[in-house]
Amino acid sequence: MAGERNTNTPASQGAAPQLDQFKYEVANEMGLQLGGDRTSRENGSVGGQMTKRMIQFAEEHLKGGSKL
Repeated sequence: MAGERNTNTPASQGAAPQLDQFKYEVANEMGLQLGGDRTSRENGSVGGQMTKRMIQFAEEHLKGGSKL
C-alpha cells in the first residue's frame, strides 16, 4: 500500500548491498530508472528480470556440478 516499506529480507545475510547494486545494473541495462514516480509495471519488470537471471545462473552452475 502507499507509503509502506519493503520488508523482504535476503535469504543470505549480507547479500542486500549486492542485490541492490544488481537491481540498479539490471534497470540501467533495461533503460529504466527506478523510483516512486515510475509505474509498478516498470519497477516490477526489473525484479522479474533479476529473478530470471538468478535462476539462469543457478541452473548453469548446477548443470556443471559446481556448488553455488
